[in-house]
Amino acid sequence: MLNTETPSTRHPDLDRYATPALLEAFIDDQNAAVAAVKAAAPQLAAAVDAALPRIRAGGRLLYAGAGTSGRLGVLDSVELYPTFSWPRERAVAVLAGGESAMFVAVEGAEDDRAQGAADVAALKPGPNDVLLALAASGGTPYVLGAIEAARAAGALAVGFANNPNAPVTQAADIGVTLDTGAEVISGSTRLKAGTSQKIALNSFSSALMVKLNKVYGNLMVDLKATNAKLVRRALALTVRASGAAEDDAKAALAACDNHVKTALVMLKRGVDAAAARSLLDAADGSVSRALAS
Repeated sequence: MLNTETPSTRHPDLDRYATPALLEAFIDDQNAAVAAVKAAAPQLAAAVDAALPRIRAGGRLLYAGAGTSGRLGVLDSVELYPTFSWPRERAVAVLAGGESAMFVAVEGAEDDRAQGAADVAALKPGPNDVLLALAASGGTPYVLGAIEAARAAGALAVGFANNPNAPVTQAADIGVTLDTGAEVISGSTRLKAGTSQKIALNSFSSALMVKLNKVYGNLMVDLKATNAKLVRRALALTVRASGAAEDDAKAALAACDNHVKTALVMLKRGVDAAAARSLLDAADGSVSRALAS
């Protein structure tokens, strides 16, 4: 029996717990998700390093999964645009059962290996693309089909699974095993298995974005200010990183469409928006190098 399907021995009387004890059982069990991702850190690092030159060369991040795993892939792909100004067309997710499966479970869709291959093939993957293939069990046919199509096109396939020696990690170029073990509610991989996948995806994509110069120090300076909250955040980040007065930071941001990286170079180098953009372009988007040049 798969580790993720094995009944937990820790809470055999779960249905009789009082509410505080019930919540404590669920919350405490999440610690295993963090431990599983920490154990997989070397594989995640290898995946980032393998993905980086492909993405720098213009490749895309592609995601494939079913159920909870697939929805987490969609979530990661969607969040890259507002967080890092990553182009939407360069973070594309496919989900067993199609877009509607994001909101309503489509039973049996995960068992269709041919559809997984077809959905990824329809994206026309190439050698610079990176597929993140997610399956808690590690044997989901839809995800295995997606890996086949990606690798046939020369794309890098990174497989995430929550059971050791799973087909998904074996079929991928790089396998990331998140061995979370038995769930508090037996077999419900939306629990700590899902949490571990969310942590792993956050860590992978965020590390990749740092390597792509989307961060200055530890500040999110390449965000897309698409709403009032993010406009305020852009101002706060600019003031913090530049040391400028708020009015000066506002003026700089107004001159560069609220692009924090550009505003920082403007303020710290004493140049206009066009010159700041040129300095960033010459530094491959790195604020640190643009300021040092």
